[in-house]
Amino acid sequence: VTSDASVDAALGGLSRPVPQFEASPMTTAAPFVSSVMEIRKDWIDYNGHLNMAYYNVLFDRCSDEAFELMGIGPNYARNRHLTCYTAEVHICYVRELHLDHRVTASLQILDHDDKRIRFFQELRHVDGWLAATSEDLILHVDMTGPKVAPFPADIMEKIEAMAGAHASLPMPERAGRAIGIRRK
Repeated sequence: VTSDASVDAALGGLSRPVPQFEASPMTTAAPFVSSVMEIRKDWIDYNGHLNMAYYNVLFDRCSDEAFELMGIGPNYARNRHLTCYTAEVHICYVRELHLDHRVTASLQILDHDDKRIRFFQELRHVDGWLAATSEDLILHVDMTGPKVAPFPADIMEKIEAMAGAHASLPMPERAGRAIGIRRK
């Protein structure tokens, strides 16, 4: 049996309340959009804007909300000893955020298979302008190994429902980018 402390450790020690959503029937926006989030004073760096690490925190909070809808949130880890680990992330910083700003983040599933989900996120000021983007690849993990494992059928059904809702969305312009220096 996994204790709450071991789940918290597996989740990076950053356990916090996650909004609860109805498990069924699942309806999802295309793309999924998070609740409104505020910038905390201790997240502001010496340049007077949001420290780069906290853009990732905001993206992570959005994915937590979307993961709850797909049944892969903290209770999934605690009760079924299955979870998702991040394998890769690519963030593009577009515009500075400051202390008084409020934001939402969106999540669009781009691809998935029986063990992975690739998704794209946009972080936007509540006025609509783009602050940052994030492209992520997550792995489904059996925490008893730990080892990468297929999603259970009930979870795959929810992932496919969200992916299906997102299938008609255009591929985001910044998706699939690589870091490099352009040479003429």
